[in-house]
Amino acid sequence: MARDVQITFDCADPAALAAFWAETLGYRLQAPPAGFESWEQALETMGVPPERRNDASAVIDPDGSGPRLFFQRVPEHKQAKNRVHLDVRAAPGLDGDARMAALEAEAERLISHGAVRLQRHEPAPPLDAGHILMADPEGNEFCLD
Repeated sequence: MARDVQITFDCADPAALAAFWAETLGYRLQAPPAGFESWEQALETMGVPPERRNDASAVIDPDGSGPRLFFQRVPEHKQAKNRVHLDVRAAPGLDGDARMAALEAEAERLISHGAVRLQRHEPAPPLDAGHILMADPEGNEFCLD
């Protein structure tokens, strides 16, 4: 039986990281619970103190096909390289120079939103079509693929 998957990020600033990944993936912030116009209103009603209102955030695929991304505040900073990372498919159907140009354009767009470019891997046919290793604003590695 196939199961739904949620991807969880430990982070220092859930709201900011959620906004970055929403921009990166074309996702949107998860709507507040029914009956509330905003998360601020919902959290106020739930009695969550102001200093705890950025403890978590989530983004969802507007089409409902991709996994929910959940961001939770943790006290410690990232310590080492990710053991799991996301591959963001930024050049579907392209190869060679056209693929790498599309990846470079997406890398520049994401840098303007706080990402950091780490390394470019040139195409090495037949198995490697080339990709760009990036990091989100909190240092979590991901690939533009």
